[in-house]
Amino acid sequence: MKNKPLLMLLGGLTACFCVSTQAEVTANIAASSNYYWRGITQSDDGAAVSGGLDYSSESGFYAGTWVSNIDFGDAASYEMDLYAGYAGEIKGMSFDFGYIHYAYPDANGDIDFGEIYAALGWQYFTFKLSHLATAQSDSTTEEDMLYAEVSASFPIFKDSELTLHIGRSSGDTVLEWTGEDDAYMDYGVSLSTQGFTFGLVKTDLDSSDDIKAYVSYGLDFNL
Repeated sequence: MKNKPLLMLLGGLTACFCVSTQAEVTANIAASSNYYWRGITQSDDGAAVSGGLDYSSESGFYAGTWVSNIDFGDAASYEMDLYAGYAGEIKGMSFDFGYIHYAYPDANGDIDFGEIYAALGWQYFTFKLSHLATAQSDSTTEEDMLYAEVSASFPIFKDSELTLHIGRSSGDTVLEWTGEDDAYMDYGVSLSTQGFTFGLVKTDLDSSDDIKAYVSYGLDFNL
């Protein structure tokens, strides 16, 4: 659930904006040619396989976990996300707020962090804010990070969806992670149909950055 492009959601990451009619547990698995998070590869431009479990209740409460391989060199080889929140809809306006913890169990040192997030949706559009809430203890700088994103998803053709995305990362943590600047923009477009997604992503971290492409396939199951 990391705004992932198995979406890996130009998303991402990934939350449901409707109150379920009954409690349910679902599972998901996916494979992607690359794992992008906020426009930056988490798998060193290699393939990624992921899977997760989700619980949602008729009250709007949800919780889940998601795991994927990553490639941070010798630093970490896989990521495990834990999240919980509440989602619903009032007079045609959807909302979603919660907390997500990004864990790296085999990391050299403590690089885990967590974010609180809040989103509003109307018709095809969603606006979401994510703010750093807990940070890794191994950091050498003041921890601060805000991610603001806007996405729009439109049905096109038969059983297909086009998603447009723009996001902005800012804060001291962004500078520490990228070594480039304390703020950058990422852009994305994806087309999804019958579990397949083809997407393009780009950032403005470097003026020479090329547009990068990925393809993914995912399945959901009711348990």
